[in-house]
Amino acid sequence: MHKIIMFFLLSSYLIFPFSVSSLSVSARNAVVMDIDSGRILYSKAKDEPHLIASITKIMTCVLAIESGKTEDIVTIGEEVLTMYGSNIYLELHEKMKLKDLLYGLMLRSGNDAAIVIATYIGSTEAKFVEQMNQKAKEIGMDNTIFTNSHGLDEKTKNYSTAHDMAKLSAYASKLPLYREISKTKKYTVASETKTYIWHNRNDLLYSYKYATGGKTGYTPKAGKTLVTTSNKNGLALTAVTLNDGNQYKTQIELYEDIYNKYDNYIILNKNKFKIDEAFYKDKIIIKNSFSYPLTSSEKDQIKILIQLTKLEKYKDNTIVGMAKVYLRDTLLKEEPIYVLKKEKVGIKYIITSIYTWFTTVFNCN
Repeated sequence: MHKIIMFFLLSSYLIFPFSVSSLSVSARNAVVMDIDSGRILYSKAKDEPHLIASITKIMTCVLAIESGKTEDIVTIGEEVLTMYGSNIYLELHEKMKLKDLLYGLMLRSGNDAAIVIATYIGSTEAKFVEQMNQKAKEIGMDNTIFTNSHGLDEKTKNYSTAHDMAKLSAYASKLPLYREISKTKKYTVASETKTYIWHNRNDLLYSYKYATGGKTGYTPKAGKTLVTTSNKNGLALTAVTLNDGNQYKTQIELYEDIYNKYDNYIILNKNKFKIDEAFYKDKIIIKNSFSYPLTSSEKDQIKILIQLTKLEKYKDNTIVGMAKVYLRDTLLKEEPIYVLKKEKVGIKYIITSIYTWFTTVFNCN
């Protein structure tokens, strides 16, 4: 029978209330969420469905990036003739790289770019919309339904929630090309017929120094919708406001309120992970670090539970335990613990050991 060894690494276990924002938020629905952990740090009617307008285009952009076709040259088809409202004024039979279309989609909210992208990726917009809804399910957007690729809501309507759109924003923000596009303030591209110069409509990029990207939206029925991201001192956040006439003011105040209350703490550091035990003569490691936003009082409520199983026989990279992180009684993270057999790791183990020693001695994160 295997014996389970349990270690409590942080002894302070006091009870404090969660911090509550005193802000008066004009948005009908709002969320501020930590991108890395998914923790909701502020919410107002976060799961109430609402028309979302052009923030729909975040999903269109995600699917285009994940298609692997961003370097393809796209020929503008007749689908472009059906678009109205916010356009980048693509012309029939014009040719443009898909990646360039994504800049027009995100910076200028081109409805014509959206329909062209959807038709190219999905062969028809209807099939592309099926992909949008499938991706929404994969991400956990349980209260979202897409019926078009652009967000116009006179004929078909897209519904989502502040919480779901925050999930989408967090997912998208982990795609390098999405981050690059959404933070770009000005983009110039030339087709064979003309030159385009696009300036980003997301005013937060110009008015808030910690802003890192996002997407705007508006229709008369939806009102103003806004999804943004920001990063201050390593705490990466996304904010969503729906139907808010003061959306930029609201989001700056929300961001500042959260940054004044929370810091990003590295709770499990894969480069400094160490267990004081004598059973395993080989190296015990975790493969991923874990950070989490906490208030100054909450950091004293974190508890790390190490469960280690004694195995007489094991192979290299065998899971021999679990590191569990708790905030009070709430499980935040489970991270597997591995054993690395020194004699089988060779030069890779030596390099890893030197790097771990170096970062530990010089206190590098």
